[in-house]
Amino acid sequence: MNKKLLAVAVATVLAAPATALAQVTISGVFKVGIDQFKLNNSARAGNKNEMRITDNSSRVIFTVTEDLGGGLAAIGQWDVRAPMDSAASMSNSGNTWVGLRSNSWGSMTLGRHDLHYGKQPDDIASKAGALMAAAVSLMDYAGGGGTAIAVTSRTANVVRWDSPSWGGFTMTAAYSTSVGATEGDLGGTVKGNAYNFNPAFTASNWQLGASLWNSKGEGVGGEQDGMVVYGFMRFGGFKVGAALNSSTITSAAGADTSDRTAWTIPISYTTGAHNFYAHYTKADDDDIMAGATDAKMFAVAYVYDLSKRTSVGVTYAKLDNSAQANYSFFTNTGSLGSTGSAQLAGEDATLIAFTVRHAF
Repeated sequence: MNKKLLAVAVATVLAAPATALAQVTISGVFKVGIDQFKLNNSARAGNKNEMRITDNSSRVIFTVTEDLGGGLAAIGQWDVRAPMDSAASMSNSGNTWVGLRSNSWGSMTLGRHDLHYGKQPDDIASKAGALMAAAVSLMDYAGGGGTAIAVTSRTANVVRWDSPSWGGFTMTAAYSTSVGATEGDLGGTVKGNAYNFNPAFTASNWQLGASLWNSKGEGVGGEQDGMVVYGFMRFGGFKVGAALNSSTITSAAGADTSDRTAWTIPISYTTGAHNFYAHYTKADDDDIMAGATDAKMFAVAYVYDLSKRTSVGVTYAKLDNSAQANYSFFTNTGSLGSTGSAQLAGEDATLIAFTVRHAF
């Protein structure tokens, strides 16, 4: 009797019309290093170097796709940042969004997105190189190093359109109602917002792109303008890139407070399981700020691939500030850094890091 009931149940399931289900993919990366961080040219009292265990923006990503038919799909992503070096809670701070994707017109999404910053073709942190050694450290900060351009993280409250590839040409256009966590126009004198346009052309061995950024503060004002032109070329295992970044800051009172240009030359070479990365990056003197506000950074890394997903690496980076500049290693001043590790005006710093990365 049980066998007959089982046969009837199976036959019923097989005879039922197929039900479309969303496809859920889980991916991410775990990346942690042990590093030696040292402050140089510093007048601080007490210790000027420390050994640290440092998370390098580990994350778990849930991606959802549902085929709606006719070349249209519903899409969504939840990017959860999961620090592995402390008991800090997981953070819903990654690229997280929901929207639609079409084979003909591209995708339209709503949520949180990386916009404008990090456009330079710098691969030093792409595998097991230290994230803190990225050229973002100088390229995406202004005001002598103390002000992040385009948040240097996810921009909130974004509607974003990404075109399909038209023979290698792509376009991203994004608008944010507020770059911060919440909107706050009501009662203020300025309606905050931001926009970003990012055209690019990518061929088999080269790329050329540009990104334009403008943002206004909620309620009280203040404005940022940014432009970066970037590109790279490949020659066998070699990749040589360049980027030029211009950023300006205007105060809530309407006065220009910062106008600086930065540039970087990243190079890399891959042969088999061996990966070599380096970049030299320079932030020029600010045209508005008084005093010497320029800074320079050199970084080099070697990464060995244990498999397609797992790699280990060693990174060396040095960042030198002029007397009135306070640029710091990328992420070293926030939750991924350590207490007191933000560089003060005129301080230099060095970093040696050994890192393990596993992608899944």
